[in-house]
Amino acid sequence: MYLGTTATMRHADYQDLSVSVQDLEIGMRVVALDRPWEETTFLLQGFVIASTDEIRELQRQCQTVTVQVRIDASPASGQRTTASHGPATPTPKPTKTGPASTRRVNYINQVGFERAVEASRLTFDSARSLATSIMDGLRVGRSLEVTECRDIVDKVVDSILANKDALRFLSMIKHKDSYTAEHSMNVCILSATFARHLGLMEAEIRDVALCGLLHDVGKSRIPADILNKPGRFTREEAYIMAEHPTHGRNILMSASAEFKHAIDVAHSHHERIDGKGYPRGLRQQQISYYAKIVALADAYDAMTSERCYGTVKTSEQALKSILRERGTHFDSDLSKAFITCIGFYPTGSLVQLSGGQVAMVLEPNPDDFARPRIRVLTNARQQPLPAPHELDLADPTNQSVTIRSEVLNGTASVDINTAVKQELSLL
Repeated sequence: MYLGTTATMRHADYQDLSVSVQDLEIGMRVVALDRPWEETTFLLQGFVIASTDEIRELQRQCQTVTVQVRIDASPASGQRTTASHGPATPTPKPTKTGPASTRRVNYINQVGFERAVEASRLTFDSARSLATSIMDGLRVGRSLEVTECRDIVDKVVDSILANKDALRFLSMIKHKDSYTAEHSMNVCILSATFARHLGLMEAEIRDVALCGLLHDVGKSRIPADILNKPGRFTREEAYIMAEHPTHGRNILMSASAEFKHAIDVAHSHHERIDGKGYPRGLRQQQISYYAKIVALADAYDAMTSERCYGTVKTSEQALKSILRERGTHFDSDLSKAFITCIGFYPTGSLVQLSGGQVAMVLEPNPDDFARPRIRVLTNARQQPLPAPHELDLADPTNQSVTIRSEVLNGTASVDINTAVKQELSLL
């Protein structure tokens, strides 16, 4: 639509124009609303209307909006006429909504599992300490240190690029009393591992990892008696808990502009594809790509961790839950990719063998997920072995041994924390 034309246009500048939402058309560039952006479902502060759905959303939430119109000037006449409402060149797709590049990288492990685990111990301890200090610091009013967060995220991603399983193995050491901080660290590791699996560029993996580390900072504003309450929340407590994404957005917005991706993810990681999430009820296309990635990592770690509330699930049970909820809670394509990324028997999980023994998975087998490298911990009667032994199920000599199923931590009195620590002592 043109409000005016000229046959001798040579250059253009722009003017903001307030219009009724009833007069909006596809192609108009919206630059301001009649209410704060953060009170709406629009992720981007300024966008070109691309569909009738976006027009309907603007009409539902606003009375008037400000659009940018182009003012064309003809050097010959000196006259200025109002022209199109779009920018002179296409607006680039913001990186916060998804990968900046369509190129995908095929990553391979650069370091063997044992060597990578040994090399990653200091990174793991530093990440856990930072995750704890972030939550503790925010509770007493300290601000976030961007450099500190970036430094530890870089080390986490470097480890994952070297070997995708080492930090995942170390993250099996969990403490129920430190769930909130350790959960943030685990989501950071899982999100980066998944981003690697998706073939994102290295800089994008680092952004996703930072989003994972900071996604739950809003919980620092939730009273401890609610955050750590066993059992079900009252309706009032549930409302208070559901405010943590908004708290997270506010904390990160006040901390640094460098947290732009993390701000969005902290605010959006509990949104659902079907629009039934919180706090804004966003739907599929309104939820950013990074938020969809972190939502999967967040849900998976929550389901597979022992918490003061909720029932712990095996990895298999958690992945089945994700599979059931793809297309409603989680993005369908990303859900399938996440299940492939985690695999049947991920590192650190406990399994029961065909002979009845309980074993811990050391390293998945990318060529056959059903035949990983394991450490056998009990005999057939599920009694502890005095000398647990390693078994590579991919070795043809071990073809008679199969995995019956994954089992929960505590089966046959086996504790994953203890088993992982014992494994580390062998390195």
